[in-house]
Amino acid sequence: MVDLTYAHWRKSTRSGSGNNCVEVAGNLSGIVAVRDSKDPSGPALIFTPGEWRTFVSGVKAGEFDRA
Repeated sequence: MVDLTYAHWRKSTRSGSGNNCVEVAGNLSGIVAVRDSKDPSGPALIFTPGEWRTFVSGVKAGEFDRA
């Protein structure tokens, strides 16, 4: 189990107001944590920094755009 006590959660500036977003903590050594802002005490997905960079690059490249 990963200790997320000191995670600094942030969400995109494009997410607008409300609590319907994905939050990311990238300040932890060797991991990037992702959680649902509607359930901050719920589970988090854990990625390596390389996995996260690959995902973000795919998003920016439009690999996940819906038709």
